[in-house]
Amino acid sequence: MDTVENKFEALPLLSLNHVSLLCRSVWDSMRFYEEVLGFVPIKRPSSFKFNGAWLYNYGIGIHLIENPSLDDFDSFAEPRQINPKDNHISFQCTDVGLVLRRLEDMGMKYVTALVEDEGNKVEQVFFHDPDGYMVELCNCENIPIVPLSSCSFKPRLNSFIKSAPAKCGFVENAMMESLSMEMLNISF
Repeated sequence: MDTVENKFEALPLLSLNHVSLLCRSVWDSMRFYEEVLGFVPIKRPSSFKFNGAWLYNYGIGIHLIENPSLDDFDSFAEPRQINPKDNHISFQCTDVGLVLRRLEDMGMKYVTALVEDEGNKVEQVFFHDPDGYMVELCNCENIPIVPLSSCSFKPRLNSFIKSAPAKCGFVENAMMESLSMEMLNISF
């Protein structure tokens, strides 16, 4: 079977900037993201003419957009079952046991899961925000990131310098570049 060559260079992405979420109440959602997950409110552009909030921490932003009529067109009106295979946003944490104790102290419903691979174990905790969006907290760093391809990696240190296209896919290149940069940061 012939493989299709990618004729286009990948978009010049740097990182994930933010996740935008519709919410019934900006106040309730802000409280959740601040008190439960440790996000900090930040200034948002004054040109916005709708109720919302921006929060930031851990290198990522959460943008809340208030839509009180969310119940009219969304299935979040009824509490959803916590399903680890559903859409979710995941954060690595330092202590899964502490996460579980704090969620219990707050009276929050959650589901746990365990992922195992070659002797490595990842503990996962899933729960919902006030609007039913699922959040995962885990120790995912326990399973190493290993590219599926054995392609050679060519870092894009300067996007202005044209180089020969890599012999592997975008995902493998992005993973290897990210991993290489993380390793450089660790070594200093």
